[in-house]
Amino acid sequence: MTVVESVLSHTPEPLRSVLIKHRELLKFGIVGGTTFVVDNGVWYVLKLSVLEDKPTTSKAIAIIVATIVSYILNREWSFRTRGGRERHHEAALFFVISGLAVVVNLIPLYLSRYAFHLEVPQVSRWVQETADFVSGSIIGMLLAMVFRFWGFKKWVFPDDLGQRRRDTAKAEVTELRPKG
Repeated sequence: MTVVESVLSHTPEPLRSVLIKHRELLKFGIVGGTTFVVDNGVWYVLKLSVLEDKPTTSKAIAIIVATIVSYILNREWSFRTRGGRERHHEAALFFVISGLAVVVNLIPLYLSRYAFHLEVPQVSRWVQETADFVSGSIIGMLLAMVFRFWGFKKWVFPDDLGQRRRDTAKAEVTELRPKG
């Protein structure tokens, strides 16, 4: 049983129909949850160790690592029936959209730290860390997620290219069937 099938089997019927209809979005969300863990794990390891005084740099590095993981998972799972461009062209578009999303993701953290001065010594360490998490990992990530989903569907993995790929695969299967 696949991850999506497992999730759907535990979902009540009215919601299950909606999730089946938006299966791609569900997969994108699961990939997003996975990269959320990767992003925050790398961010906090860097931020609480070697880059303690550079939270924005730590977050940028964490986002880059999570973006690489995201490309692999989205290409091979979430949007596998879409796209159809050459791999290097698709990867370039993916990383351009993701690069723009990094900027979108960093804006709330930057504002929190440098415009609103939610950093030590102006506030306590707990307030600083809470503000960093809310601005960088919730607000920033949600804004970037909406931007990425839109950008990936529109430019990186467009359905018209995927439809041609699915049609070609169906034609190949039809040709392989015995006639009779």
